[in-house]
Amino acid sequence: MKLVIANKAYSSWSLRPWILMRALGIPFDEDLIPLDTPEFRPRVDAYGAGRTVPILVDGDVTVWESLAIMDYLADRFPQKAVWPADIKARAFARTIAAEMHAGFRPLRSACPMNLRKRYAAKDRGQDVASDVARILHLWRQARERFGADAGGPFLFGAFTAADAMYAPVVARFQSYSIPVDPDIRAYMDAVLDHPAFSEWQDAGMKEAWIVEHDEVDEPQVGPFRG
Repeated sequence: MKLVIANKAYSSWSLRPWILMRALGIPFDEDLIPLDTPEFRPRVDAYGAGRTVPILVDGDVTVWESLAIMDYLADRFPQKAVWPADIKARAFARTIAAEMHAGFRPLRSACPMNLRKRYAAKDRGQDVASDVARILHLWRQARERFGADAGGPFLFGAFTAADAMYAPVVARFQSYSIPVDPDIRAYMDAVLDHPAFSEWQDAGMKEAWIVEHDEVDEPQVGPFRG
């Protein structure tokens, strides 16, 4: 299989299926197409799929949109537990993943993913605060209803597609110094410390390409981690 992605420092949608596949041990090759370059559009168009990344190519099957890719992987590799096995947990996991896919635009606009920098905490407006509160509520519900009893530090115990969908949100909370309580911090650290996330972040830090929002004029408080 081949996964077509964009810059690892910035591309939140690319991170989602990439970290899921890496975390679950699903082998693939990657084709990284840098954002904001003349080659991006023709190389994406050459796949004859959507006009954005990520794109998954598996033989004569081509799937785009992160959530659709995850559902395809669940069908393709039923033994990999892409979603929780329990029907109630799986329903909740898919619901909150879909909410992530469709919503939280104020947070995504105000805090674009940037693994190169960490910004000082500040008031980013009521709409962003509302998004943050909703996300924290969903994370706590998942942990309290399903994750704690299942064992493991992730939303449903083991790492699933739900964690992959929210991994870029964890990165945003980290980059923009969003204050969180200790229980949420523990969940965030579990994602940030996952070997797959560390691999992605390390590669992103080494990229030569810089996109516009890397120049955001905000006070910085140090590196992404540490």
